[in-house]
Amino acid sequence: MYFVKTPRWLMRLYPNCTWQMPADEKIIYLTFDDGPHPVATPFVLEQLKKYNALATFFCIGKNVVENHQVYEAVLNDGHAVGNHTMHHLNGWKTADDIYINDIAEAKKYIDSGLFRPPYGRATRFQLKMLATPKLQLKPVMWTVISGDFDNKVSEQDCLLNVLKNTTEGSIVVFHDSEKAFNNVRYTLPKVLEHFADKGYRFEKIIL
Repeated sequence: MYFVKTPRWLMRLYPNCTWQMPADEKIIYLTFDDGPHPVATPFVLEQLKKYNALATFFCIGKNVVENHQVYEAVLNDGHAVGNHTMHHLNGWKTADDIYINDIAEAKKYIDSGLFRPPYGRATRFQLKMLATPKLQLKPVMWTVISGDFDNKVSEQDCLLNVLKNTTEGSIVVFHDSEKAFNNVRYTLPKVLEHFADKGYRFEKIIL
């Protein structure tokens, strides 16, 4: 169960999280979770480059270790990165100390002040701990989720999820992962073309 467009009431429940960016310009903030991946991430980078688009990649620590050259390519292209835990842990199902230590381990490999909880699931206490000297991380959620990871969502519906719900200041979630690759391969080029034609820019998240 997930909301394609995050409702206002949910944003208000977690006011310390960034759900969207300022909407005073025609800028969209594309984000990619769960990489780096040896096939999906280079494809994403290639598509972004065609539109001079910048994005934010929330990386899993173990994937950074396994695909370090791909991670370096993300940075070399000027994109932002964020911490997505070391082992893609669900905060709701993980003891606080294990969860925090996993984030801290990922921080050794991911030089960033941004954090996104896998599945968007972290307890209030876990989110509060992000601000401690050990982590010093800012939680970033999203305005629109494409549904690219959902095998019940067709390529066309994945595209419509983004086109219908994205506007100025939206933070949009895709995944540079094997599971989502078929939907991303179809959807991302069309999203970039559609919004570029309407005069939008694509920027990385800076907080």
